[in-house]
Amino acid sequence: MKVLVITGYKAQEMQIFKKNDPALHFIKLAIRKRLTALLEEHHELEWVVISGQIGVELWAAEVVYDLQELFPLLKLAVFTPFLEQEANWNEQNREYYDLILSQANHIDFISKKKYESPMQLRNKNQFIVDKSDAMLIVYESESPGSPRYILEMAQHKARQMDYPIYIIDSYELQVTVEDEQYNTDFE
Repeated sequence: MKVLVITGYKAQEMQIFKKNDPALHFIKLAIRKRLTALLEEHHELEWVVISGQIGVELWAAEVVYDLQELFPLLKLAVFTPFLEQEANWNEQNREYYDLILSQANHIDFISKKKYESPMQLRNKNQFIVDKSDAMLIVYESESPGSPRYILEMAQHKARQMDYPIYIIDSYELQVTVEDEQYNTDFE
């Protein structure tokens, strides 16, 4: 495995609207644990790919940047679905997005045009699944939301070839919270 896509819910789908929301710490911690385990298991893992959505993807980028100190060969690629995907975002979200992109090792636009249709989002999902070797997704089957579409493409690919899909679900997030609270209680 050389290329891992990380994706999941948008911030509003998780009801997270502030950068200091306590849930963010646990989501990033769960991503960090999974990504660290994958890096230790798959020494050839070199790239994490995201599309730059506000939510799990940008939070995962922060985790990648933190892990680059321990895994200096790890790189982040951002493939946005179209030009200026952040054009209609509020100023705070645009600044956050720009900060994440400013540190990325590679940035490209799957469609070289501004938003025209939902087909650009479908094409983005297909491109990212096609170009990756595995997926790490924050997802709960009872609350499919927007990640459902890319997951369906990944599942289709997994039926055709070896394409691992690693899911961080609500149970794993709860275990992460409990582990962190347990460790904090004994420090």
